[in-house]
Amino acid sequence: MKESGLKPNIVTYSTFIDAFCKEGMMQEAIKFFMDMRRIGLLPNEFTYTSLIDANCKLGNLADAIKLAKEMLQAGVELNVVTCTALVDGLCEEGRIEEAGEVFRAMLKAEIAPNQQIFTALVHGYIKARKMEKAMDIWKEMKGRNIEPDLLMYGTIIWGLCNQGKVDETVVLFSEMKACGIEANHVVYTTLMDAYFKEGKATQALNLVQEMQDVGISPTVVTYCVLIDGLCKLGLVKEAVNHFRSITDIGLQPNVVVYTSLIDGLCKNNCMEKARELFDEMLNKGMLPDKTAYTSLIDGNLKHGNIQEALDLQKRMAETGVDLDVVAYTSLIWGLCKCNQVQAARNLLSEMVSKGMLPDKVVYGSLVRRYYELGNVDEALELQNEMVEKGLVSDINSHAVPNIQT
Repeated sequence: MKESGLKPNIVTYSTFIDAFCKEGMMQEAIKFFMDMRRIGLLPNEFTYTSLIDANCKLGNLADAIKLAKEMLQAGVELNVVTCTALVDGLCEEGRIEEAGEVFRAMLKAEIAPNQQIFTALVHGYIKARKMEKAMDIWKEMKGRNIEPDLLMYGTIIWGLCNQGKVDETVVLFSEMKACGIEANHVVYTTLMDAYFKEGKATQALNLVQEMQDVGISPTVVTYCVLIDGLCKLGLVKEAVNHFRSITDIGLQPNVVVYTSLIDGLCKNNCMEKARELFDEMLNKGMLPDKTAYTSLIDGNLKHGNIQEALDLQKRMAETGVDLDVVAYTSLIWGLCKCNQVQAARNLLSEMVSKGMLPDKVVYGSLVRRYYELGNVDEALELQNEMVEKGLVSDINSHAVPNIQT
């Protein structure tokens, strides 16, 4: 364009900058931005908004805020898109108070907020565990006659469910359907999970049926929640039945689904069935994760199957699955219960050597067992180690009896 003697104007530059921003080509966008200012063209509202929105979406919040300040200093007013991008970016980084300040400044400048900015604020407040603030934003939005969409309803339902306010959630769920907004599998699964946590298995199962009745297929995540919820309520047979029916709707259970059921079976003392499922995973070429291994290890130890637990630990190492704090804790606790204190002590040392800090429960299990077996010197050594690591203030502050007399 320049070579042909034509001079690009502000519209030309802004169009190119916006296109680059939408493609995530920020270096090119900034190059054009600097070039236009170099030749004396001043960026306008559209130019700044494109750059601010793109930077927020890419997580470059510091650059976005810098541009917003520059925009104001240049006498260019913020608009709803700019404010929405900033609020959304601030909320994503957990800077909810600053997001609230942008929102209030926006209202003061008489910029009408849109549904997107209300949704971003509600989500941000819920993440910050400020449900009352989220509900205030919800009420303000409705007071402005802005109709909530599925995303907004889903966000509020998620927040209420996290607080265990199932009754309020059900009212909102009914309101949403009455407004002609169809729930998706995310909303159904969220509410189903809340019902299970309240011990209301019948209502949770009714939701699964309702999903299918209205033509919404449960996802693998739905089945994970379903199986986990049933197991935690001791309804293992029902959990297994639903697990076996997952293929009927064209889904295949993945590692997470298998692990959910294995964990539930172990916690409900169904070890044989848990082993069968674990082997079934392996036969299908799936690699069990830490949770699957840890659940089986913990279950075997609680049933006194020490060798099987240690074999699983060995298999974990062979397949490149590292033990985490939970796995080490389960092994040490179980070995202590079975009087395998030296093996437990070796694992404790291995755990520490890998940079994992055992908590008071791990140390306490081993200390108590040393005392009960009469190994006072070893017990005192571990108690002193607890003090050195700051887990207790002194030996006598721990619940383990000090029997130095």
